[in-house]
Amino acid sequence: MSSDPWGRVDETGTVYVRTAEGEQVVGSWQAGSPEEALAYFERKYEGLVVEIGLLERRVKTTDLSAKDAQTAVDHLREQVDAHHAVGDLDALRKRLDGLVGTVETRREERRAERAKQSDEARHAKEALVAEAEELARSDQWRSAGERLRALVDTWKGLPRLDRKSDDELWHRFSHARSAFSKRRKAHFASLDAQREDARKAKEKLVSEAEALSGSTDWGPTAARYRELMADWKAAGRAQREHEDDLWNRFRGAQDVFFAARSGVFAERDAEQAENLKLKEELAGEAEKLLPVTDLKAARAAFRSINERWEAIGHVPRDARGRVEGRMHAVERAFQESEEAEWRRTNPEARARAAGLTGQLQAAVDKLRAQIDAARAQGNTARADKLARELEGRQALLDQALKGLQEFGG
Repeated sequence: MSSDPWGRVDETGTVYVRTAEGEQVVGSWQAGSPEEALAYFERKYEGLVVEIGLLERRVKTTDLSAKDAQTAVDHLREQVDAHHAVGDLDALRKRLDGLVGTVETRREERRAERAKQSDEARHAKEALVAEAEELARSDQWRSAGERLRALVDTWKGLPRLDRKSDDELWHRFSHARSAFSKRRKAHFASLDAQREDARKAKEKLVSEAEALSGSTDWGPTAARYRELMADWKAAGRAQREHEDDLWNRFRGAQDVFFAARSGVFAERDAEQAENLKLKEELAGEAEKLLPVTDLKAARAAFRSINERWEAIGHVPRDARGRVEGRMHAVERAFQESEEAEWRRTNPEARARAAGLTGQLQAAVDKLRAQIDAARAQGNTARADKLARELEGRQALLDQALKGLQEFGG
């Protein structure tokens, strides 16, 4: 006879397992020693432990359905209740009971989740319907039409509700789309009529433009072409099959006129280009007078350059600001030099600058002496405060000295 804490084997080879309800027959063993019998049925118990552990992990970490989980629990419970293993079977029953509770909790959670998803789907579809009904009133035909098609795709991706609710919402959604389509169709029918009117108006504009193409009355004709262009834009677009042809005729007539005018103006443009070259050379000559060292001589040279400048005619309009700006910059430099010379030779201003510098120097010297005295007395806080004040006074003194240097003092 052999035994362990959970089972035993009697003289006849019958194997028993100990449970809270007493010993239960596990089976009969005739093929080997009692120890081998216990070891065999203990391995069967360990197998049950492993299976229960695996099921516990699946229930906690996977999306195993409550139905499949309950089936697996029932299957394992049958094996435990059959008493074909040696071990703590009561502990396995408790674990299975716990699994049943977990499965039921998961079932409730999933039921609540489905209810939540259904509620979210309802709100989502109601929002789609509301947006579709808003878009049905839009005049943004392209963007609204694209958005309505996108809403249909979104609708298809949402879960179905109960049939009545789903049908009601879909009816509203579909009606909004139909209303938009009818309005868009009516709009483009009206647009076709407008384009026919535009075609007739543009044919008249083309006729006048072609009649003017041979004119040599450059100013009034160019102005009339600008008016025709404004009328063209105001007329709106004709049908696509007519618009390009009409535009090519209209633009071609203008090109004939403006090409002829350009030929006449080409000689004038060449003369202005030569004038620009001459003025750029004079601007370069003026810039070489800087920086000013002899103000009187430089000013005389600049007057000579200016006289030659004035004798030259017009330059191209797009280059006028650039080349004149160079001359203005030289003239400003002369003005600044004259002002600096005046300040340097002004005795009253120099005296005021010298007086201010002297006052600031005295204040700086006084603060330095006070700092040295405070440090000698061990009053570090006062010394630091005076040092910060000294920094400000020193900055003012440096600025005043710089200004005094401008007077040559």
